[in-house]
Amino acid sequence: MKYLNVDALAFLRQRRSHPPKLLKGPAPDRQELMNLLELAARVPDHGKLEPWRFIVLERAALDRLAPVLGDHVAARGGDEAAVTKARSGFASPLIVAVVSAPVDSPEVPEWEQFLSAGAVCLELVNAALAAGYGAAWLTGPAAQADFAGAHLGIGQGEKVVGLIHIGQRGDTPPDRPRPDIAARTTFLE
Repeated sequence: MKYLNVDALAFLRQRRSHPPKLLKGPAPDRQELMNLLELAARVPDHGKLEPWRFIVLERAALDRLAPVLGDHVAARGGDEAAVTKARSGFASPLIVAVVSAPVDSPEVPEWEQFLSAGAVCLELVNAALAAGYGAAWLTGPAAQADFAGAHLGIGQGEKVVGLIHIGQRGDTPPDRPRPDIAARTTFLE
């Protein structure tokens, strides 16, 4: 039995994040987003702990929080450029905050659970791209504990590991230089 999936390999070879400034509306509707989130949850999860959760920031929430985020950055000493950049970070049609929510487990260390949440971020980006959307995984000041705790409902021990921006693709940005894999690989025999 063959398991080769040439289409999936071609997709992975050409996948490219789309900067949020290039994303346009409309965003996926709630049903389509739920389908993307189901795909994103198909990640390694030792112990089936589901040590992550999603917070969906729709357009109204993004519009409400953009000036709050700008004020937050200014209050922490950010200059006008940093404030403007922070506000514009909420210009995407939709953002999904992926939250690391570790579960107390004697068998699965917290760092491993954190990696599972990171895998969810990449799976969500790839699911959105495969569905024809543009997407990118970012963090920034909205992911910081003080802002996320006050405005996104992040609980004790939780962390925003990614803000996944999703929308209609604009122009595809040029590819960036890729790593020299041979220089970053060691084979042990």
